[in-house]
Amino acid sequence: MASIITNKDPNFSDYIVYVDESGDHGLSKIDKSYPVFVLVFTIFNIKNYIEDVVPKIQRFKFKYFGHDQSILHETDIRKDRGDFSFLKSKALKESFLNELTDIIESISFTVIASVIKKEDYTWEDNPYHTALGFGLERIYAFLKEKLQPNQKTHVIVEKRGKVEDKDLELEFRRVCDGSNWYQRPLPLEIIFTDKKSNSVGLQIADLIARPIGLKVIRETQENKAYDVIKTKFRRSKNNVINGYGLKIFP
Repeated sequence: MASIITNKDPNFSDYIVYVDESGDHGLSKIDKSYPVFVLVFTIFNIKNYIEDVVPKIQRFKFKYFGHDQSILHETDIRKDRGDFSFLKSKALKESFLNELTDIIESISFTVIASVIKKEDYTWEDNPYHTALGFGLERIYAFLKEKLQPNQKTHVIVEKRGKVEDKDLELEFRRVCDGSNWYQRPLPLEIIFTDKKSNSVGLQIADLIARPIGLKVIRETQENKAYDVIKTKFRRSKNNVINGYGLKIFP
């Protein structure tokens, strides 16, 4: 399959993955109002990401902030804090959220999410590791569907601390070395970046993680953000999301 990126190293795939989470993966204290851990993987076609996704988010930032250095963080937006304190105006916040939702709806990307129901989780493995394994296996399945199962794809995650990052990297490499459903090496490479990184891909992953968790917790409750996210999930040939783009466990 010919690369759609001009002069791109043929060893690299046409895709990039950004990862974020929602909720605490710890099991010692479970928040009854949010008893899930969500790990979300957003997959972008690199050419489309450069030419469409990033410019749209930058234009949005310049409109509301006058610059592009503010980082879109779901919790800060929801609580009207920090750079988003101006959203205490109900009308302005509604306009801000509607426009941001429209942008996310308009851009092209694929979502894979692992949701761990912590109250029912009995495995010995760290829930983060379990969620990671589910996600990486499905990323590989996506790459196979795109006829790029052997090209290297970079997976971008935020740094959390030296100990946590080392633990995550070890688990990532264990899965990619063959401890996966396919029992074969996966062509994925982890890249750690600073939490203050102004990465559009990471910001989009952050924005969509919590709405997915809320939908799993309160399935019948109206969730406009999820309605948009739902259109982005990886699906089977028969249009099935569960097990393909959304893995809920157990």
